[in-house]
Amino acid sequence: MAENRKIAQEIIDAIGGKENISSVAHCATRLRIMVNDKEEIDQDKVEKIDKVKGAFFNSGQFQIILGTGTVNRIYEEVEKLGVIGTTKAEQTQEAAKSGNVLQRAARTLGDVFVPIIPVLVATGLFMGLRGLVMQEQILALFGLTPADISENFIMFTQILTDTAFIFLPALIAWSTFRVFGGTPIIGLVLGLMLVSPSLPNAWGVAEGAVEPLYFLGFIPVIGYQGSVLPAFIAGILGAKLERFIRKRVPEALDLILTPFLTLLIMIAVALFVIGPILHVVENGILSGALMVLGLPIGLGGLLIGFLHQIIVITGVHHIFNLLEIKLLENNGVNPFNSIITASIAAQGGAALAVGLKSTSTKLKALALPSSLSAFLGITEPAIFGVNLRYVKPFIMGLIGGGIGGFAASLFNLEATGMAITVIPGSLLYLNGQILLYLLVNLIAIGIAFVLTWMFGFSDKKEDTVN
Repeated sequence: MAENRKIAQEIIDAIGGKENISSVAHCATRLRIMVNDKEEIDQDKVEKIDKVKGAFFNSGQFQIILGTGTVNRIYEEVEKLGVIGTTKAEQTQEAAKSGNVLQRAARTLGDVFVPIIPVLVATGLFMGLRGLVMQEQILALFGLTPADISENFIMFTQILTDTAFIFLPALIAWSTFRVFGGTPIIGLVLGLMLVSPSLPNAWGVAEGAVEPLYFLGFIPVIGYQGSVLPAFIAGILGAKLERFIRKRVPEALDLILTPFLTLLIMIAVALFVIGPILHVVENGILSGALMVLGLPIGLGGLLIGFLHQIIVITGVHHIFNLLEIKLLENNGVNPFNSIITASIAAQGGAALAVGLKSTSTKLKALALPSSLSAFLGITEPAIFGVNLRYVKPFIMGLIGGGIGGFAASLFNLEATGMAITVIPGSLLYLNGQILLYLLVNLIAIGIAFVLTWMFGFSDKKEDTVN
């Protein structure tokens, strides 16, 4: 498309031309560019380019926010213009020495989990739809009761809702091997071994219906259906082990010995060492999170709702994927989702206020689509493109998110899935809580909007955008 080609060329020119670009990659919403000379970047020029929602330099990367879908098309045009693209793994290695330890860890965690999120989103939607069609009120509209639903149909819905979580260790091990330079298919097989049907099922053990296997009389060995950390750590160690072995075996034997030794050593380490230790760690993380969520009179929701978008800025929010997965695995519901939804919706409310109050055509064109993006669950355009630029709207959004999270905790909202929020997230509350969910979102949006309109934004600052 000619328009996207023009935008791609303008981006290249604004960051100093092709010769200033070391590598380029992209995630779900951002174009991530490694540059040779940071001083060559004309950030103001970049931010004035059509479709650009914001831009910033972080952790060794110049990140340009374009939004879901758009970023893929612009990335393709950048490559066509002769800029060499890289995989996320390659760019991660290139940026490995940039940023502090926390930033590097957060970036790596994001690289591992971002490719998995779409299937978890789909699973969350399936859960929401199953919750809808299985409700007695909905079935009654068709003259049915839950007893009329066939076992085959229930089995079909279980395939849709359970598969991603059952084989989650395989997905995580595959992605981790990919990010850390191993062979992804070896990681996939290693992850599948962790959920082998030959092992005692983790859920059966948790319910007391199945006994774990004991090696040496004291090491419990079970399957790790739905577990996160064992597969993640095994993936890191496995990728490094594979690379270590590959450098030392003769080329003629590489095809046989490298995967054989990698899988043999890593499955033993994963089942007998990593799994038992990290299973205890995961339970500790879950207990700590549940303790915060369980603070009286909604204080947990207030704290999480206020702080969540601050954490998003740092990139450390990817750790919450682990929390939501464990909540769903252990409790079958996800109270964390409604709280972070409030924080996301509130940033959208603040950006909406800026867009409606502003008299600047440029700022309106930036703020209004950014608020819509936030209402669809993606806050980067609103945060980096609008709210943080003026600071006060971001603070008002934090306040709205805190109060919305407080309400979500008081109402005991519990999602049936994860990874989708605000408008799409409504499908996770078709369990009788949809009206309360909508009310929480309206509270968060309304408070952030009103506070931003009254105290958080003035047209006098708009000249920084034009």
